[in-house]
Amino acid sequence: MGGLTIICGHYGTGKTNLAMNLAIDRAREGKSVTLVDMDIVNPYFTSSVYADILRENGVSVISPLFAGTNMEVTAIPASMYSIFDTADEVIIDAGGDDAGAMILGRFSGEIKKKGYEMICVTNMYRPMTADPNDAAEMIRGIEAVCRLKATGIVNNSHLKDLTAVSTVTDSLPYAKAVSEAAGIPLLFTTVPRGLINGMPADEYFYPVDVYVLVTWEKGARICRQ
Repeated sequence: MGGLTIICGHYGTGKTNLAMNLAIDRAREGKSVTLVDMDIVNPYFTSSVYADILRENGVSVISPLFAGTNMEVTAIPASMYSIFDTADEVIIDAGGDDAGAMILGRFSGEIKKKGYEMICVTNMYRPMTADPNDAAEMIRGIEAVCRLKATGIVNNSHLKDLTAVSTVTDSLPYAKAVSEAAGIPLLFTTVPRGLINGMPADEYFYPVDVYVLVTWEKGARICRQ
């Protein structure tokens, strides 16, 4: 059976972009990968919006019903249950905060039986998680509502297009403080792929591409092309 990885965290920390990068990277390694969009709270910034990119890169996608439409109410499809019987590697993009992660509680029994990793994404530059203790409290809230335990933390501290090498390196003490406050190991720090060569060699950095854009960024990117 394939492994199951849950990506959760505060709204705006970049968890959807991380989930997409992990899924695409694993597919490029020749693995069979399914990404599950389990965010039915905020359907406007979810992996379902980028389903075409994922499928073009060999990733199967399971989306909430009505995702990508103008319907404001989404629902979990029956196909969601197939992830517990597949040999694929499964990556779940959970909703933000404890409210978004609540849907995981419905599947907590099946998730525990299958075995899982639950990665909490944190970002020093988001107001609600700027303090390490607040970030740790957010993680505890997610654990409580989904009845699952976080197994790792990813530092995804960035400032969108303004991210520089110093943006990332300045966040390293913060990431270690979050890990200590939460009692959960820090797995790695993400860095935009174009900056990876400028990173210090004594830390573990994971290069990421930026797939998830807000509306004004999409317009700006089109103008630059």
